[in-house]
Order: sequence, then structure tokens, then C-alpha cells
Amino acid sequence: MFSFSLPVSSEGGDTSFQNNVPDPVTSGDELPTFKFELERSTGRVLGGSYGKEATVSQLPISKGIAGVSMRMEPGIMRELHWHATAAEWAFVTEGRVRTTVIDPQGCAETNDFEPGDIWYFPRGHGHVIETLGEKPCHFILVFDNGYFSEFGTFSITDWIGHAPKELLAKNFGLPASTFDSFPKEEVYFARGKIPPAVPQPPLQGWKAPPLTHKHSLLSQKPFETFEGGIEWRVEAAQFPISSTMTGVVLEMEPGALRELHWHPNAAEWQYVLSGQLSVTLFGSKGRWRQEVLNQGDVGYIPQGFGHSIENLGADKARILIVFNSGHYQTIDLSQWIAGNPVDVLSTNFGQDPSVFEGFPRKDVFMTK
Repeated sequence: MFSFSLPVSSEGGDTSFQNNVPDPVTSGDELPTFKFELERSTGRVLGGSYGKEATVSQLPISKGIAGVSMRMEPGIMRELHWHATAAEWAFVTEGRVRTTVIDPQGCAETNDFEPGDIWYFPRGHGHVIETLGEKPCHFILVFDNGYFSEFGTFSITDWIGHAPKELLAKNFGLPASTFDSFPKEEVYFARGKIPPAVPQPPLQGWKAPPLTHKHSLLSQKPFETFEGGIEWRVEAAQFPISSTMTGVVLEMEPGALRELHWHPNAAEWQYVLSGQLSVTLFGSKGRWRQEVLNQGDVGYIPQGFGHSIENLGADKARILIVFNSGHYQTIDLSQWIAGNPVDVLSTNFGQDPSVFEGFPRKDVFMTK
């Protein structure tokens, strides 16, 4: 008998998953919704800056991955903070951004980002995010833990604001009065001057880490070009520090189909950058669900569940896809069929062998 005191999740790496304890969210008679209208949600707002999140609280099926849409005005900084329970993978969609991150060895790196660039911060590494220039910026943050909330981060003002001044004085070797005017509560979004065009050195001087936290995804040559569109992909092989997450951007022609497939080793988190997409989900026992995702919507596919993505619009569509594994794996339906002999297919489907002569002999991946 299984012990139901174990955590219940359909995500790989969880002991309950390895012992086949069913996830009540995905094991019912019908599949639950896997769509959340992220950009229509409220989130946390400061003037024209905001953070909007999609966690298990908003989308209960998304136990393996959480995501945030963040927009920051000029002069706004997402204050120094760290995430105790999740790594952070980010994709810049608009404007320019600067980050500074520190690792356990005391190495710090400052990078500037433009649309199409990504960053990755390992779990627990302290960092700060700044808007660069005179225009707002927007980026998508993705975390490898669906229970993680952006509004439960460990912020430096929250910590210092609640520590006794005498303790801080001893810690830094400064008079206790130094901290009289420091914030007493979490700032979250700090407002100040626009950062200098050239990054200033840290107090300790430059001490670069062995692995960079930045990768320019869309400025790279596409990973693959198909009849139905283009795929950009970055995994740990190309971006070594991103050991727990892989990112993909699909540009899909009108009517294009990312064919029916599944991912053996990871859950999939989707954010529609542009266009309108039909996403289907297959969960065994005849369970099938279809959702239409518009720009700004989030979709989630549990690890190992069959699914497809189709562009419904008259224009090209783009979708950002992030996986909670640093190693990309997929098995496509066309590839699976092509990997079996005709006699097996004939018997399985109860069809004449000639039916399968017209099937693809290789992986299709994306078509139209």
C-alpha cells in the first residue's frame, strides 16, 4: 500500500512520482484546465510597474514550474533578493535590463540584456534586476518549482528592516545609527535614477564567476528550420549554468502544427508571445482537452503527457516554452510511428499494411 503522507505530484524527481502515487489534480475522470490568462491578472503593481504570477495557486496543474510576467518603468529596480526554493530562468521581451548576481564563492557578474536574451540564476543565488534607459522593460521569469511565489522571495530590505540595528552594526562594523533611515519593510520595487550606461564595479571590485549567467537566444542561428516554422532552443549543453531548465522559442507559420508529442523527462511551461494557438492535452484513459491560448496566456503540460500546438491565426505566432530539465527530450508521434515495422503497426491498428506506406519515414516535428 502507498503512504499518502508522501507529497503528491506528477513531476519527475518527486519520490511520489517514482512510486506512482497518483496526482489528484491530473488523475480524475477529466483533465483540468491547463490555461491561465496571466496578463489579464492583477499581481503586484507600483505605478506602471508590475509583477504577475502563475503558480499552483492560479493554475493547480502547474506543480513543476511557475512563471511571472514583470514590467518595470525607467528608474525602477527589482531589489536585491534571492529564491530559496527555485532557480530563475528569464526571457526579455521588451526594453533593456541589467542584472547583477552573486554566487556562494563571492563571484559577481553584471550583464545587460536586450529582447531575445535570457538569464539563469541558480537556486539561492542573490541578484538584482534594473531597467536600463528611458523606456520600460518587460521580461518573463520562469521558476523550476510550481509552488514558488514571486511574492515570497527573500528581499534584502525585508531582512535588514527586521534585524536589530545593534546586530547590523556588529555585522558591518558600523554605528547602529547608520541604519536609522533604512526601510523597515520590504521595498520590492525600488525607484531611483536611471543606471549609468556603463556598469559600475562592485564594492569588492570585479570578480567574475566561471560560468556566465547570460545567453543571447534569438540572436543565435535557429536550432532548426521546418516547413511550418523555426525553433530556437537552448539547454545546458549551450548554456552550462542552466542545469535545471531548457528554453525554446517556436515561430509558427499560419496553420503550422507542432505535432503530437510528449517529453519523457520534463514538464512544459508555455507563454504566448504573439498570435493565437490551439493546444491539446492527452492524459490516458480517453481523457482529452483542448485550450485556445492568446497572447499573454500561459499553458502547462505535465511531464509525460501527450500534447500538440497549432497556430490558429492568419499571421505568424511565437510561443516561449520552458522545461524543468537542463536536457531536452521529446518523442514525436511521427517519429514513434516511423520507429516501428509495418507488421507491428498493421496488427496494432487492425489495418492493411499498405495503409502505412504513406506515413512519414522520419520525425516531422513541425508541419503545416
